[in-house]
Amino acid sequence: MMLNTIRGRILVMSAIILLFICSLGIHYWWWMSTVQQKLLLSEQFEDLFNDILEIRRFEKNYLLYSNPRSLQESHDYLQRAEGLLKAHEKDIQRVIGPQDYQAFLKEFAAYKALIYRYSQGAGAPDPQQMQRIRDHGKLLVDFSRRLLDRKRQRIHKALKLSYRFPLAMMGVVALALMGIFRFVSAYLLRPLAVLRETTSRVAKGDFRPIPYQCDSQDEICLLINAFNRMAQELETNQEALIQSRKIAALGTFTAGIAHELNNPLNNIYLTAEMLLEDHEKSLEPEARELVLDVLNQAERAAEIVKGLLDFSRTDRPSFEEVDVRKVVQQTARLLKNQLMLTGTHLEMHIEDPIPPIRGHWRNLEQVFLNLFLNAIQAMPQGGEIQVRMGCDGKMVRIDVTDNGLGIRPEDLEHIFEPFYTTKGVGRGTGLGLSVTYSLIRKHGGHIEVQSQVGSGTTFSVFLPVLNVEEETAEETSRGENDVAPGRDR
Repeated sequence: MMLNTIRGRILVMSAIILLFICSLGIHYWWWMSTVQQKLLLSEQFEDLFNDILEIRRFEKNYLLYSNPRSLQESHDYLQRAEGLLKAHEKDIQRVIGPQDYQAFLKEFAAYKALIYRYSQGAGAPDPQQMQRIRDHGKLLVDFSRRLLDRKRQRIHKALKLSYRFPLAMMGVVALALMGIFRFVSAYLLRPLAVLRETTSRVAKGDFRPIPYQCDSQDEICLLINAFNRMAQELETNQEALIQSRKIAALGTFTAGIAHELNNPLNNIYLTAEMLLEDHEKSLEPEARELVLDVLNQAERAAEIVKGLLDFSRTDRPSFEEVDVRKVVQQTARLLKNQLMLTGTHLEMHIEDPIPPIRGHWRNLEQVFLNLFLNAIQAMPQGGEIQVRMGCDGKMVRIDVTDNGLGIRPEDLEHIFEPFYTTKGVGRGTGLGLSVTYSLIRKHGGHIEVQSQVGSGTTFSVFLPVLNVEEETAEETSRGENDVAPGRDR
């Protein structure tokens, strides 16, 4: 699990590098300790060599002057040399070899016997004995010099090998740095560069996801997945923002037109109505039909203007505590006759309890009236409307489902746009769903739609539950505002 995250990988890599460096350091320390011991041993071998040279010096004095006292003075050096040989017997055998060492001991014992013999006043040695003493002494010197030279060679070799440790350390550090750089480049720098480029692209309005393959669930992959989700939500919010701006701009534009059209339409309707009342008996059937047609078209135009005014209205109605169940049930009762005429069956499924909401009764009634009418019109041959209501604690959800013709996918993204309709000419103004969308947003909710051609459509309305504390605070504030003028008076 640790290797699945960048932090875990860095920790493991750092631990491996640290262990390797520590092992090299410990090995280097052991190696330098060994070199130190070799140097100390070399000093002991040099002492042995110097002692043998001192013994030879006294030997030469004896051979030149035939004074036994010179040989007696060499006894201390013989004892010291013998002590060094016994103390470092194993080291000498390791350096020079067991056979050479045993041969040296024999030579040393023979030389020592001769020295002790003539130091006791055994008389002057003959030339043969003198030559024997010289030969033994020379062998001792050669052996000790060879021993010292070999030990020095080993020390030099160990020192040369010790130079490799810093190079090995440098190599390990270089490889570690290369591995870390490659890791940082592959798992940090490259994804961050992609994120930087994608951020610039998102700032320009391109919300395509990051084309980055994540083989694991490390921090970078989680960041990229979160960024892709954020880009997707930004795209959705951008579309909603564009839709809201479009609706706001169109509402401002249509508000002025609706007010300007309202007075002429009223005049046309009143004039046609007065004409029909004053001259009803004198009008010919064709003229009467034309006047009725004017009245019908004026009424239809008035309904369109009313829809425009409802759509463009930006003032916030006064909200109060509303039982949304009663709103839906009351709206269904208003459509009772139309449901019977079209052969449509409406069935409600309401979960208990459904908390109250803050809203405007008439606006909510208009919302569900539009949804029910759309469902009825989507089933020309009759059908069934299912209304389901529930609450998740924060939002009340009302689903209005029909089994009608359904909505094509290419039309779904436009159905809340003003004047967009999938109905035939003269059967709709295209303002019903846009007004519904606007009213729900004013209530702090939102609306969703799911549809499948040939199977039906479901509109889901989400309205926030009434917050009792906020409601109490608002009532208190309103009460204080009501009392304040009384104090002033």
